[in-house]
Amino acid sequence: MQINLEIKKYLEENGITQAFISRKTGIEPSKLSIALNGDRKFTLEEYSLICGVLGVNTDRFLKPQIPKDRETA
Repeated sequence: MQINLEIKKYLEENGITQAFISRKTGIEPSKLSIALNGDRKFTLEEYSLICGVLGVNTDRFLKPQIPKDRETA
């Protein structure tokens, strides 16, 4: 799942800067940049704050996953 890429794409398509997101959420610019580039994962709190600032539901960037069957035949 590439939440960071989905968020990054949304920001670019809507002309929203990382600086704006950082300022509104309180997420340090360096932490935000590292997460958006995929070098760290967003915490649930960070993700929730970003969605709140963007005015989108938290399911906007998440796609359901079906667990692989872990049973062995």
